[in-house]
Amino acid sequence: MPDFSNWQIHVDSLLAHAGCGADTETGDLVNPIHISTTFERDSDGSYGKDYMYSRLGNPTRHELEQILTNLEGGDSCFTFASGMAAACAILQSVEAGSTVLLPHDVFHGIPKAILNTPGLSVDTRFVDYRDHRDLDDAIARKPRLVWVETPSNPMLRVTDVRMVAEKAHSVGARVVVDGTWTTPLIQRPLELGADVVFHSITKYLSGHADVLGGAVICRAGSELGQRLEQIQQLGGSVLDPFSCWLTMRSLRTLPVRLKRHCDNADAIAGVLVKHPRVSVVHFPGLPDHSGNSFIGSQMSRGGAMISFQVGELESDPAPAMKVAAATRLIRRATSLGSTESLIEHRASMEGSVTMTPQNLLRLSVGLEDPEDLIADLLQALS
Repeated sequence: MPDFSNWQIHVDSLLAHAGCGADTETGDLVNPIHISTTFERDSDGSYGKDYMYSRLGNPTRHELEQILTNLEGGDSCFTFASGMAAACAILQSVEAGSTVLLPHDVFHGIPKAILNTPGLSVDTRFVDYRDHRDLDDAIARKPRLVWVETPSNPMLRVTDVRMVAEKAHSVGARVVVDGTWTTPLIQRPLELGADVVFHSITKYLSGHADVLGGAVICRAGSELGQRLEQIQQLGGSVLDPFSCWLTMRSLRTLPVRLKRHCDNADAIAGVLVKHPRVSVVHFPGLPDHSGNSFIGSQMSRGGAMISFQVGELESDPAPAMKVAAATRLIRRATSLGSTESLIEHRASMEGSVTMTPQNLLRLSVGLEDPEDLIADLLQALS
């Protein structure tokens, strides 16, 4: 992409040029996809062009990683074949026997990975980061890694990243923030004190439900960079060139997509909170949500994910399942961050170990006209 290093340019303008550059030979404005798995040596046996084998490094992947590094304000980035591959790489970087802190409400794949990854020997502690006494007791155990997910999945609890980072660093712990739901356009964890930001590229960054990928961005001075690079290269779970190219294409529209996502979510949450069949709406954009006070100081918007509970009985899934079954425009599927709105009964997705209320539905708000989305939800709730 063009060199903007000596120009204070807005992030929207920077992203509009993601994956673009004028080719000196052809004048192409959109960079090509480098699909070669191997690269030729120079006559003296060296690799003067820096690339040897695509598992170790690829020009298209390197370009995406540099864009994400700049976007998050980090020092290095490593992309993987899925969000879970990226998350597992972070977990694998933790020394055996270490303590890892997880929030009570967290994407169910993270504790599942810790419990089922062979050779991963860590002591896992679940903590309510909003409870200072609970957090202080956990920090006193001197954890090696503190995993933060804010807003959380699926209850949308907001964690004070600055506070958690300060306490974690006091005992030498690393802080990882899952930035998937917010993207760096809404929340910038490295500026809040985090050491590492994790993204499922599959969601908002690629934004079209056609890319499976993950990314880990480290701040300057983090010792995790070398360990993650080794895990990426030796494990070989790298993001393929075509998915890298598709992600860069999608990043060009991220600011306008995300604004529409968030505007739609604001409108929908305002309707749901007044509906007689909806007992609770979990959305930081609502004035009475516990995380609303962080908008402006930690987050710029409430995001585009909404969870809401149907009926008063949390143990009864039937009303929520009926609502999900009745939507016409909103699709019944797991995942989030794509152009189309998705609804799911979260507890049944998480399985027998779920702590999610049985009457809760998770809604990923898409780019449709907000009036159509509201009309669909109202008819489903009726």
